[in-house]
Amino acid sequence: MAKSAVAPVREFRAEARFQRTSPQKAKLVLDTIKGLRVEQAINTIHFSTKRMAPVIEKVLRSAIANASYLSDDQGLDVDVDNLYVRTAIANEGPRMKRIRPAPMGRAFRYQRRMTHIIVTVAEKGKTAEPVDAVSAATVKPVGKKKVAAKKVAAKKAPAKKAKT
Repeated sequence: MAKSAVAPVREFRAEARFQRTSPQKAKLVLDTIKGLRVEQAINTIHFSTKRMAPVIEKVLRSAIANASYLSDDQGLDVDVDNLYVRTAIANEGPRMKRIRPAPMGRAFRYQRRMTHIIVTVAEKGKTAEPVDAVSAATVKPVGKKKVAAKKVAAKKAPAKKAKT
């Protein structure tokens, strides 16, 4: 069967690295915008009360600007109004180890966490072609060949000598 030539979905991403917050707190904001259209995601973040919301809004606007720039630069047909947030991830960055004074001359260690925020946007109407069900069914799975085990000959007892 001939497969029709469908271009893969173009994704445009932006990153904000080494942000001074824990990934858990950034994920609270990122989870609210996953899958939303870009315009609706910006409105949601703009009215959020979380401290990381302005940083995430800046990353989202950067991803939109990347899409706009690359569509003009490479001659792609990307409609910026038709973009949606495909992925929004907060990965853990390096930790800063700090020491807090404790009673009786001791010291307690604590860690200041950092996060790397990655936002990816893609065009809504375009999707990649799914795997053809007919061609997937005709492909035989590659199995292991059965190898015949060699039989090991049992050792024979030495023949007894005849008495004369």
